[in-house]
Amino acid sequence: MRQTRPSKKPPMPMAHAVGPESVEATMGAGYVWATMLLVWVLSLLPWRVWHAAPDLLLLVITFWSLRDSRHVGMVVAFFFGLTLDVHDVGPLGLQALMFTLTVYGAQAMQRRVLRFNLVQQGIHLLPVFVGAKLVMVLIGAFLVSAWPGWSWLLSALLTAALWPLVSWLLLLPQHRLDDAEGGSA
Repeated sequence: MRQTRPSKKPPMPMAHAVGPESVEATMGAGYVWATMLLVWVLSLLPWRVWHAAPDLLLLVITFWSLRDSRHVGMVVAFFFGLTLDVHDVGPLGLQALMFTLTVYGAQAMQRRVLRFNLVQQGIHLLPVFVGAKLVMVLIGAFLVSAWPGWSWLLSALLTAALWPLVSWLLLLPQHRLDDAEGGSA
């Protein structure tokens, strides 16, 4: 009888998805929803009447759609945009369309954007913010038959310029957890 030796093959690495670290593992879904609801309440204040005001709710929704796309996606963006449309008593669905287009554009570039630092992420997202705002302005201008001017462009630029600050603030709890774990080891 001939004995056969078992062949020793090197272990095969299992394929896994490349993407951002799970938010639930570090901060929890409650934190994500709490930040979105807090900024939504702030967005109901009258400072948004200024046409050049940055859209903080759009920033937060876009941030979480990049970091946790399984829970915050286009449906959430559409819902929050619809609530702002109802609050502003404007054309129903206009801001919902802008929010949805922004999240779609951000998620289409998710793998590339998350490789950069926060300032470079803001630069990469600038065309998404400008493009989505442009679509909203063009549809709004068509509906009311009047051009609103170029202050909307300043709004999109300010929104992109605030990306590093807002992202840093939203990531603070995660950095505190990382610091606490690093100090205990």
